[in-house]
Amino acid sequence: MRVGGSLRSTPTHRCPPTMSDAANPTLSYITPTATSPWGTYLAQVEAVLPYLGPLSRWIGTLTRPKRALIVDVPIEMDDGRIAHYEGYRVQHSLSRGPGKGGVRFHPDVTLEEVMALAGWMTIKNAAVNLPFGGAKGGVRVDPKALSRKELERLTRRYTSEIGLLIGPQRDIPAPDVNTDAQIMAWMMDTYSANVGATTTGVVTGKPVMLGGSLGRVKATGRGVYFVGRELAKRLDLDLTKARVALQGFGNVGSVTAEMFAAAGAKIVAVQDQYGAVYHPAGLDVARLAAVAKQPGGVTGYQGGEPLAPDEFWTIDCDILIPAALEGQLTAARARGIKARVVIEAANGPTTPEADLILRDRGIVVLPDVIANAGGVTVSYFEWVQDFSSFFWTEDEINQRLDQIMTGAFVQVWDAHLLHRVSLRTAAFIIGCTRVLQARAERGLYP
Repeated sequence: MRVGGSLRSTPTHRCPPTMSDAANPTLSYITPTATSPWGTYLAQVEAVLPYLGPLSRWIGTLTRPKRALIVDVPIEMDDGRIAHYEGYRVQHSLSRGPGKGGVRFHPDVTLEEVMALAGWMTIKNAAVNLPFGGAKGGVRVDPKALSRKELERLTRRYTSEIGLLIGPQRDIPAPDVNTDAQIMAWMMDTYSANVGATTTGVVTGKPVMLGGSLGRVKATGRGVYFVGRELAKRLDLDLTKARVALQGFGNVGSVTAEMFAAAGAKIVAVQDQYGAVYHPAGLDVARLAAVAKQPGGVTGYQGGEPLAPDEFWTIDCDILIPAALEGQLTAARARGIKARVVIEAANGPTTPEADLILRDRGIVVLPDVIANAGGVTVSYFEWVQDFSSFFWTEDEINQRLDQIMTGAFVQVWDAHLLHRVSLRTAAFIIGCTRVLQARAERGLYP
């Protein structure tokens, strides 16, 4: 386990003088590039420094994760072989409460990616004013290549390896890319067996019968719609006439499409890992969602035109929603976008250079730390319900989610007008200020 290492950045993203390497002569274990996930996160934090005042002396607590744990995850395969996978759990900040953030299983997972995702969770939880810090986890594996039994063994071993960090008052994992309620059930059961007591609050996103919350599965996509609706009001964009394009059609993308379509918008284009489909009169979202679960994904949809990968980014639409992985909206793609609004349903989908291009072109970007906060908000509801053993109805969940998401958006919008900055910088001003105020009030020990 590496604790408190200096995350020395490239010259483009140097820390302020008060946090210079000369003052903190510790070893660096990540040197990000400008377009890497961690480099993107550092650039976003650096943009708010002029707005932090005296709190800027604490900025190093945002540019260095509190803890980064790398674990070996050995499992016995069905054929008797022993396979080893690399896993991570990063606690970026615990100043405002226990760590909170998902676990992803993906062949491209790296420590740097998990660090960035944990950092974004810190800002997201603070921007929405949830009583959590930021954390994230992952295993570098292709879960589709594993049998169900192998996947269970991997999950349980990974949970045991990170068990020294997680707990209902310490760090609470949740689903992310390629993980779901079943994975959370195995994690909860493994942790409970290891501590000798059923501990439902150690993870969120569990099956309802094991202490999960109603409304959790659709919460992220529903939250994307809630803040998108509020932004549309302020831009005089009529959703009943809006054309929407989505990259990514998993749980988040499909639910987001469902919500916008229910409001009268036309879903004109969708791209997933297999390809893209387009229809100017609108795609049938329910039929597309069913097709997307089959081999070949959305390319099997009948009644639409296939698109080449880069053609998707030049589709004529009003709202573009990246809902896949980070770093997808590059500078080259930003130059060809015809949308009026970009709503980030994915974490970190827009590179810093692309952000500047979109700003200069007058395209409004609603950032991930607000736009996709619906999932962690309902995870908070689940955590609270587990502690109280009293569960709310789905209508209550959705109503509370709408209230919190709308309130958080209004604060970001007001900060955007007050400081005359982008919505992203406004969200980071709010999030960073709350985290650093907590850090300053708590002080340093010893």
